[in-house]
Amino acid sequence: MTLALLTGAGCAASMSVSSHVDRSLDFGRYRTYDWGPADALPTGDVRLDANPVFADNVHGTVDRELAGRGLTMVDATATPDLLIHYHATVAERMDINEVDRTYGYCQGTDCPPDVIEYEAGMLVIDLMDARTNRLVWRGWAQTRLNAFLHDPEAMLETVQRAVATMVRQLPASLGK
Repeated sequence: MTLALLTGAGCAASMSVSSHVDRSLDFGRYRTYDWGPADALPTGDVRLDANPVFADNVHGTVDRELAGRGLTMVDATATPDLLIHYHATVAERMDINEVDRTYGYCQGTDCPPDVIEYEAGMLVIDLMDARTNRLVWRGWAQTRLNAFLHDPEAMLETVQRAVATMVRQLPASLGK
């Protein structure tokens, strides 16, 4: 399972969340999970790769949200139904703001585009069928990083909001 999310600070930050599901599967048969092996791929940003607070927030939030859906985490000696994995990425982005011209906030040629550069973070969570190693669900969330990397409270709030929003998109029969 891959989970990749990097988000902006505070609830006011815009966050894009979506998911993909294999609709041919009976999700009612999945009741247990465990974390899969750590991803060998770095995020590409040492601020996350070396940040145990980020990893702990992701793991704790995913565990809490999945328990709320009726899934049980099993120990290493049991065979889980699902394996979970997450991955986080950071990328430079540009936003060319043409909203002013489009909605009439400025007129004529005296309305140059406003280019805003920012860091975007994405958190991806993958649910894999542990028996077949097949991806059965993927959720992802993306937002601006803003103060996220320097504020543990903003990091926790953002991770919690992203994971909760993704988990709401899981099939209703999961864990039932």
